[in-house]
Amino acid sequence: MIRRLLVANRGEIACRVMRSARLLGMSTVAVHSEVDATALHVALADQAVAIGAAPATESYLVAARVLAAAVDSGADAVHPGYGFLAENAAFARAVEAAGLRWVGPTPKSIDDMGDKARARIIARAAGVPVLPGSDRFSPADPAVTSATIEAAAAATGFPLLVKAAAGGGGIGMRRVDDPAGLAAAIESTQTMAARAFGDGTVYLERFVPKARHVEVQVFGFGDGRAVHLYERDCSIQRRFQKVIEESPAPGLAQATRTAMCEAATALAREQAYRGAGTVEFVVDADSGEFFFLEMNTRIQVEHPVTEMRTGVDLVAWQLLLAGGDPLPVAGQDDVRAQGHAIEARLYAERPAKGFLPSTGTLSVFELPATGAALLDGLPDGLRIDAGVRAGDTISHWYDPMIAKVIAHGATRDAAIDRLRAALAAIRIEGVETNLVFLQRTLDHPAFRGGDVFTGFIDAHKAVLLAR
Repeated sequence: MIRRLLVANRGEIACRVMRSARLLGMSTVAVHSEVDATALHVALADQAVAIGAAPATESYLVAARVLAAAVDSGADAVHPGYGFLAENAAFARAVEAAGLRWVGPTPKSIDDMGDKARARIIARAAGVPVLPGSDRFSPADPAVTSATIEAAAAATGFPLLVKAAAGGGGIGMRRVDDPAGLAAAIESTQTMAARAFGDGTVYLERFVPKARHVEVQVFGFGDGRAVHLYERDCSIQRRFQKVIEESPAPGLAQATRTAMCEAATALAREQAYRGAGTVEFVVDADSGEFFFLEMNTRIQVEHPVTEMRTGVDLVAWQLLLAGGDPLPVAGQDDVRAQGHAIEARLYAERPAKGFLPSTGTLSVFELPATGAALLDGLPDGLRIDAGVRAGDTISHWYDPMIAKVIAHGATRDAAIDRLRAALAAIRIEGVETNLVFLQRTLDHPAFRGGDVFTGFIDAHKAVLLAR
């Protein structure tokens, strides 16, 4: 059993992991940068260790400092949360080499799925549908010429996306509609990928004009067994990043839903996957066809949607598995879902100005009351996961998420109404937020009708972003 857990992250996800750890009787260790010395996740931990200056590159991303903090604090396990070092296979190996438990998949799984081009090959071998695309193009490969890239683009078909092989979260992604824009998109994506991930390798992938982003939550036992916890629709996005997520996916044919969950579980079994992971798909909104997009080898930002619908504490499952303790599930028949759950990400940002971050001090931060059921979810179906308090500063150093507001209801309409009421009750002063934008999205007739796709915000921006 894990006795002391170091959480190698900050903000909302660090707070959330600590809550599950506490429920399991574990003590917790926080790490923090200089500017986070008084942050909420530090206040919630039993012990805290400073690991460097404000930039993540000098603190949260310095694997050696985080590992030293774990060893020096007497922790016997490390939970990476999401972002930062969560999908860093070298860090996972270092944690295990130090004799600590890594709360996550094996380093091999992280390597295999973290390379998006390699993941496509593995998914195809597991019988999972994959979008047409190309091999990898490395800036350092002399065999890669303009002719080979043009041939690959022609085989893939336009419009297409240029994507970072080592990337995620939409970082560096470029859409190309015709051959004239290909070279510039390749160059800019390679540059951004090298800067963000230390690897400028890219690949091409067919672009689906009206696409939905649907993902399946899986959990693997590490021995070839795995279960799914149903799907989430994450199609409402800005800058290729999710804003509203829900489960079940509205308007999805049951046959597609079943096939997608089965494909995701098959991939997890094929990998002998260990712990929580998410298999992401792009769905053609017109034809209903689905294709493998990527697999995230960590807990997702939107995991509370699944927790609210299934009653499962996914982080507790992660901790139990890593500690060698029995899990409350033996197979797929033990996983049940009911009703509808929906989550909105509340950000300090300016939607009308391209969703640029807004910085400042939260002089007022008032949220609807929550209870003490499943991780602060009330019987009436409301949960709020936050990583800040009134008086805290939203700085330019980190992601500007303020909170996640999650609602559950017997039907989709009931869940949306509950989320809408919760958002209307929130009061924030000191920074600009996307609060009004979120409410307008939930109120939009197309959203209410389930006509969700990744271009939704652009298609309806005149209404959603009106001043």
